[in-house]
Amino acid sequence: MQTTWKGTISFGLVSIPVHLYSATQEHDVPLHQVHAKDGGRVRMKRYCEREEKEVPYAEIAKGYESPDGRTVTLSDEDLADLPLPSKKIIDVLAFVDAAEIDPLMFSKAYYVGVADKAAAKPYALLRDALVESGRIAVTKIALRTRESPAVLRVHDGVLVLQTCIWPDEVRPAAGIAPEEDVTVRPQELRMARSLMDTLSEDFDLSQLHDDYQQALQQVITARLEGVELPHEEEADAAPDNVIDLMEALRSSLKQAKGGRAPAAGAPAAEDGEPAPRKRAATKKAPAATKKAPAATKKAPAAAAGKAAPAKKTSTRKSTAPRKAS
Repeated sequence: MQTTWKGTISFGLVSIPVHLYSATQEHDVPLHQVHAKDGGRVRMKRYCEREEKEVPYAEIAKGYESPDGRTVTLSDEDLADLPLPSKKIIDVLAFVDAAEIDPLMFSKAYYVGVADKAAAKPYALLRDALVESGRIAVTKIALRTRESPAVLRVHDGVLVLQTCIWPDEVRPAAGIAPEEDVTVRPQELRMARSLMDTLSEDFDLSQLHDDYQQALQQVITARLEGVELPHEEEADAAPDNVIDLMEALRSSLKQAKGGRAPAAGAPAAEDGEPAPRKRAATKKAPAATKKAPAATKKAPAAAAGKAAPAKKTSTRKSTAPRKAS
């Protein structure tokens, strides 16, 4: 695994030389730009507006334009020599509960590995202390051209550094939630919780897969082979206006359990708790099922005089025919 960053974790007076490795990888189907008319590859050229000519990548630097129009050129050396302590040190600032960090702030994850054998013991000390305390470490780190807050946590026995965005980079959510004064009834909340529990049964996150990439690969394969492109069947449009929330929740719950949704206009339970009624109906059903075979056994007895096989059966199981004769 390729090393992304080399430096040291500073944990009080304890120093842990570490390497960072990218913990995630994307699996997008590689696409590039082409001319739609003839399929020719379209490439981006680095063009200097002042000299009106293409320039090689080696002659390109970063620049900043000030509000008064002046441009400052910054070379890679300028950026590498920034007076920034977090360039090579991950300084642990505090230990907090994971709930104190809003998930909106999380960005890219990196595995943290030891740089040498001497770092193994302090590495294990920090890892085990995080596990025992149930906390995460708040740090700062400079990666490439950006300094970011970050957290250190434990995943599968390995330290993970998760970069974050700065708190003031999280946009406020004001004005997005419904402004109306909405009241949720207790039975609606109970039904929603029941639906949540049903949908969560036997859920395995590792079984999720990228349907978009699979569909895209099917289209590419069809193009290469010159066959008809695959088409997905049109799905039913989702209702745009839920009139009866309890009925929608009840139907969703039945669908999640694999049952048949109730017919339109079916009476809804007043208390929003259909589960007890379902159980009562389920208990009665076996009783009705047991009676059915009894009726089936009596039928041959009634026809005893008409069929020989029926007489033999009734003789073994009952003496009623003998009394009748």
